[in-house]
Amino acid sequence: MPPHPVRRRVAVVGTGAIVGGSHLPALRAHADRVELVAAVDVDQDRLGAFRELAGEQVAGYTSIGSMLDAVRPDLVLIGTPPSLHREQTVAALKAGAWVLCEKPLCLSLAEYDEIAAAEEASGAYAAVVFQHRYGSGAVHARDLIAGGELGAPRVAHCQTTWHRDTDYYAVPWRGRWASEGGGPTMGHGIHQYDLLLHLLGRWTEVRAMAARLVHDTESEDVSTALVRFENGALATVVNSVLSPDEVSRIRIDCADATVELTHLYGHRNEDWVYTAAPHVPAERAAAWRVPAADVPSSHTAQLGALLDAYDSGARPPGSGPDARATLEFAAALYKSAFTGQPVHAGGIGPGDPFYPAMHGGHPDWAPKERA
Repeated sequence: MPPHPVRRRVAVVGTGAIVGGSHLPALRAHADRVELVAAVDVDQDRLGAFRELAGEQVAGYTSIGSMLDAVRPDLVLIGTPPSLHREQTVAALKAGAWVLCEKPLCLSLAEYDEIAAAEEASGAYAAVVFQHRYGSGAVHARDLIAGGELGAPRVAHCQTTWHRDTDYYAVPWRGRWASEGGGPTMGHGIHQYDLLLHLLGRWTEVRAMAARLVHDTESEDVSTALVRFENGALATVVNSVLSPDEVSRIRIDCADATVELTHLYGHRNEDWVYTAAPHVPAERAAAWRVPAADVPSSHTAQLGALLDAYDSGARPPGSGPDARATLEFAAALYKSAFTGQPVHAGGIGPGDPFYPAMHGGHPDWAPKERA
């Protein structure tokens, strides 16, 4: 394979654990395609520690504005708390840089539409980190489902049942509407139901409940939803931080097979299981086996896909209407949980209280009383 003609100049914004532990290894894995030139953090000590890890050639800045003015990077990786994502993404786009931002890309559909407007004005693109889409097992499953190889999807289950203690919520921005955008619906389960939407396609209707059962937070610590898809499939989605036995799981029952993924924070080929219906010949089922090449779901895999798009001048995966659909699903889940009514795709726009905020203008909502 010929070498890539251009190494993209990359800056990171936020130098905490997610950047040092996930983004930095991804950049190193693509060292022939990228050059890390700058890092931004308001905490000088944290910034210094990251530069020691990444290399002193990485310039350090305490504001994204000064970094963008001085460095003019091609790509900005954002790993700051969620309340900063919209402002920092828009600033990078206005400077002409592409963006890969940790989830959630922003805290509301209104904020998303600001990002979309900045994309259109600049010609650059902003993608959100949903790395579970990019493992080889997920790519294979999506190809089989979309191609009709497993038959029509009928029933699905999506489960993110994790455990977070009081120390986790001692971090000031967690569990607050204004700084995190919500509870496990926005901060934890979003990875798994994004993958569900990626596998099954357009959703059309959500009916949901949420509750704050344990933690002293503004937002929920558990939510559940019933979902109808455009293809007729029905699904359940559960998002929890109250579950001692932690697991992430997706199961999709199609007419000819069940495909199931069980993992925790990332999957490999071995985590995907296909069970054929009794009427399916063995030779047909054998063709469903996951590919021999095992690409784990990771920031490395997603960064590679983004760089491919950059090189070809195409919109990167995980951006645009595709990314908006996942955020709209979260907004619909919250709206249904707050109002007790079903919410349909495309039904939340300007003028709707759930367009500018996931809590619909009621940050003091007590979901325990509505669950």
